[in-house]
Amino acid sequence: MAVDLLNVKGLQALDPSAPVVMVNLMRFRERSLDGDGSGWDAYLRYSALTVPMIKARGGTLLWTGDAKAVALGTEAGNQWDYLALVYYPAVSAFIDMMTSDDYEQRCDPHRTNGCAEHLIIATKEAYSKFKMG
Repeated sequence: MAVDLLNVKGLQALDPSAPVVMVNLMRFRERSLDGDGSGWDAYLRYSALTVPMIKARGGTLLWTGDAKAVALGTEAGNQWDYLALVYYPAVSAFIDMMTSDDYEQRCDPHRTNGCAEHLIIATKEAYSKFKMG
């Protein structure tokens, strides 16, 4: 799991100038792969570096929280620890961040150390109570 898993083809099929909310689903490792605390600890290090990069590209965290239970659907394979909704003003801003040397060298190692699995789903707004921009 690393930036090489980025679905560039899928992202390039989207309108690069369209705003996007990324739904992040994370499952943490019990221990960080670098031996420095838990998977959650490594994720906090990742977040501390990544959030300023998101904001520098005009994005923002909309919501984060702990996943508590599968309310509808199959539980197998769907147990997540944490969710985050992250707004980017354009798909291109997300791609720019994720493919930057700074992200790959400084941020992604903490994500990889902390997350056993990290799924990001790009969404296109159909309705929102929040107006960004």
